[in-house]
Amino acid sequence: MKTQTENKTARLTLLLDPRKKALFEEICATQDLTPSQVVRQLIREYIIEHAGSRPLPAWLVAASGAKGRLRAP
Repeated sequence: MKTQTENKTARLTLLLDPRKKALFEEICATQDLTPSQVVRQLIREYIIEHAGSRPLPAWLVAASGAKGRLRAP
């Protein structure tokens, strides 16, 4: 279930090598995923892995399927 915060979006623009972009899009398509879905998952995983002592909100941990990493907000 998405929270009100997750229904809002913000744009992240990045530059990458066109060959990597094409290969990334091809691999995403073979997994029936959009590049945006994959990037959002990578960002969630990165945040959880590198949050340090920062509290992680329940909606972030629930969206990732991670267990045992939740810290009170």
